Amino acid sequence: MTIRRTLLAAALLAPLAALAQTAPAPAPPPVAKPATAKVAIETSLGRIVLELETERAPITARNFLRYADQKRLDGAFFYRSVRVQDKFGFIQFGADSDPKRVLPPIAHEPTTKTGVKHVNGAISTARLAPGTGRSEFTISVGDQPSLDADPTKPGDNLGYAAFGKVIEGMEVVWKILDSTTSPTKGEGVMKGSMLDPKVKIVSVRRLP
Repeated sequence: MTIRRTLLAAALLAPLAALAQTAPAPAPPPVAKPATAKVAIETSLGRIVLELETERAPITARNFLRYADQKRLDGAFFYRSVRVQDKFGFIQFGADSDPKRVLPPIAHEPTTKTGVKHVNGAISTARLAPGTGRSEFTISVGDQPSLDADPTKPGDNLGYAAFGKVIEGMEVVWKILDSTTSPTKGEGVMKGSMLDPKVKIVSVRRLP
């Protein structure tokens, strides 16, 4: 009788042991998405919605939000379009050196620090030397890794400060990119890329 009970107990425990061995490992906890903020740019050609990386690129994103919150870009313009073989390029907008609109410059956040790259639709802060970025912004059309920081390059290799991307309205970005440019306006590298007429920015506002 004792032997039969032992065998019966072993038979009952065997499936439980098998289940314990084959049960899937618990799923890892979900990785929280870095904090972002959404902003809508209403233009004379339509609406562009941006998602700004407020956690990964806090200095640069916060700078743009100040311009939005203080309405400093209302009535400004998209004024430049740079096309490369009609396949990719960028458009530029901002305060265009208007002293009534411009805020102090900000510290440069390179892509090697933020991880926010110049992919298709990326918004970035234009600059001269690192730390001079203020009120001029570009939106990339097509991936442009040449604008990212690259420590292997000589000289100023910190690239530009990407801080978000277009999540709605790339067709409007394309319309601006394809708008007419003046062959004579602009100086130096700017010549031939200035929009004529410019594309008006009606408003720039945070979204809920």
